[in-house]
Amino acid sequence: MSPLNNFLEELNLSKLSIPSIRLSDIVDILIVAIFIYIIINWIRETRAWSLFKGIIVILILSILSFNLNLYTTSWIIGETLSVGIIAILVLFQPEFRKGLEQIGKGSLTKNLFTSNNSQNYIISPETLDAITEACFKMSSEKTGALIVVEQKVPLGDFDETGIPLDAIISSQLLINIFENKTPLHDGAVIIRNNRISSATCILPLSSSELAKELGTRHRAGVGASEVSDAYVFIVSEETGAVSIANNGKLSRNLSKEVIIKRFSQEPKSPKNKINIWKGRNK
Repeated sequence: MSPLNNFLEELNLSKLSIPSIRLSDIVDILIVAIFIYIIINWIRETRAWSLFKGIIVILILSILSFNLNLYTTSWIIGETLSVGIIAILVLFQPEFRKGLEQIGKGSLTKNLFTSNNSQNYIISPETLDAITEACFKMSSEKTGALIVVEQKVPLGDFDETGIPLDAIISSQLLINIFENKTPLHDGAVIIRNNRISSATCILPLSSSELAKELGTRHRAGVGASEVSDAYVFIVSEETGAVSIANNGKLSRNLSKEVIIKRFSQEPKSPKNKINIWKGRNK
């Protein structure tokens, strides 16, 4: 008897049967699929999305190492799996806490059919013109300002700490927000999709070594750039100097021409052409 016949005989295909699918099974699958979609959609609105992608990469590497018999890599991964769950809980502790709060408030279900048309720009020319005009007008009057322009990493957790505006961006509006003794002047403004998303937002302070003459505003701007890829425009209240923080680095005392030249050289990310459920209402 040939090996193929032996293999088919061991499979015993005659006893195989297709399981019946009940209505309850379909409902069960739909509930799990919706739950997974809600979790992923929530993660994408926070900085946890970057951490989540990093974990996916590690899982892929671990699978490859086991299949390719990479003994040293497999041993390291195997030894760290025992503390992997604890590490995930530590890394995602703020996001888990906020997620449980949102479940209690029922806000996750509200976001199920909402639209998320985020475009991955660097900064559009119109937005850049409005920001630079406002910054240097405030610089001449020594009005402190902190403007965060969201990029690919979502800043939903920072956005929630402020007052939502969802306003068309203009230099006049930015100047009015940061005018001293106005209700919205304290904190940061977050710009998302070329609109002013919120004001009076709280940013994390950087623990890096900064110049002694730099205060809390600069430390908060650098801190926000350390945990995201955002561009943070900072106007000093003491000197009127305009600075930009990005990737944890602070560029100080910039002129308007230098800023415009810098962003004209930045490569722009392509817009998303694939949009699932394009006709969803907001």
